[in-house]
Amino acid sequence: MPTDSQPTSDPLVLFGQRLVQLRKERGWSQEQLALECGMARSYLGGVERGKRNIALLNICKLADALSVSPAEMLKLNSD
Repeated sequence: MPTDSQPTSDPLVLFGQRLVQLRKERGWSQEQLALECGMARSYLGGVERGKRNIALLNICKLADALSVSPAEMLKLNSD
């Protein structure tokens, strides 16, 4: 997985980074987010690391739990 000094264009990694950002903005642990959206914490960890190809329904569940739109979840930075 790329480090901070190596930007990536991998959408799975970018989505995972965005998810971490939104989760941390709320001060939530992976476990708390998992409980809020009914997903396994280990699955969320894989998504955050860019190792899981998340389904649209799960993006919608996460967006709902984080009180953002699914479109907001997909604002990926590849700078």
